[in-house]
Amino acid sequence: MSKWTGSWLSGPRSALEPGDSGQRWKGERLGLPRSGPGSVASTGRRALAILVDFLLSGGVASLFTMPELPRNWSLLAWFAITVVAVGFFGFTPGHALFGLRVARLDGAGIVGLPRAVLRTALIFPIIPAVVWDADGRGLHDKAAGTVVIRVR
Repeated sequence: MSKWTGSWLSGPRSALEPGDSGQRWKGERLGLPRSGPGSVASTGRRALAILVDFLLSGGVASLFTMPELPRNWSLLAWFAITVVAVGFFGFTPGHALFGLRVARLDGAGIVGLPRAVLRTALIFPIIPAVVWDADGRGLHDKAAGTVVIRVR
């Protein structure tokens, strides 16, 4: 079994290669630094970034639904903003505010629309975003082959 695709059903330790005793920090197995730019983003920063994105999406959707509340239109706005921003630029407005970026594990420059759509669609059911492995990657990031890193 590849170290990138270990079974999430068995828990994060199943992704380790035989003989690995564990890792000392999130992202070590991915070749990422312990801290600073390029390291795996903390859960707190990612949570704040998505909160900013949700608030922004609600504001954008309300521009089109006033005087009514945006209701589910804000989800559509969030989906569109997230797919376009991550697909072409690698970060959402919330990510930019907190110094985060979505990076591909294969080193490609941009995430691309197919991966951004998959990643964003898997955040909808919430579970993939709150279940993560030893590297701090949610199931949505594992499926898309991405990781959220710090840029500052």
